Amino acid sequence: MSARPAVVGFWFDPVCPYSWTASRWLEEVRARVPLEIHHHVMSLYLLNEHRTDVAPDYRRSVEASRGPSRVAAALVDRRGEEALGAFYAAFGSLVFDVWRRPTSEEYHVAVRAALASLDLPADLEDAMESDEHDDSMRASHEAGLAPVGGEVGTPTVHIDGTAFYGPVLNAIPRGDDAVRVFEGARLLAGYPEFFELKRTRLRPPVFT
Repeated sequence: MSARPAVVGFWFDPVCPYSWTASRWLEEVRARVPLEIHHHVMSLYLLNEHRTDVAPDYRRSVEASRGPSRVAAALVDRRGEEALGAFYAAFGSLVFDVWRRPTSEEYHVAVRAALASLDLPADLEDAMESDEHDDSMRASHEAGLAPVGGEVGTPTVHIDGTAFYGPVLNAIPRGDDAVRVFEGARLLAGYPEFFELKRTRLRPPVFT
């Protein structure tokens, strides 16, 4: 691992399972080596807003599940970026450790419990059904996409200023594996002509 601490910008939609695996991986890395992580909001709804090739069931799903990203944007507006990582950790542990396909009400339950666990204002839950903070969500979303282009998804990771989609991790690297994976990602990010690695996902994600 480089002696220079890496700075990571992490853009995510709270309901995305691959954002969750990537976020837990980054926490594994931060527990072992110096790492500065800045959390930012993305939106699966906004990613698919103007696409014409999205299956109707998936479009309905992303429209129905945009409440948590709205809450995340409201939280940043009211408490600043530094509050977002803790909220996401609390929310994600409730969702991904319990429900595989949460309903709208289950998202409400998870948001409510996450806010309460951190002593955050309960009325932030109201943002789930409001467009009040959509402009802030869109601005954050577009800031994450601007350096990497529109043909990507969530999570989007910026390492030392270089942005790319992913890494898409089907399970959470732990221990020394986490650091090795990060060092590989950082090495690729540091090469200006690197653009893409990809293979087809064959199994559902594992969160343990």
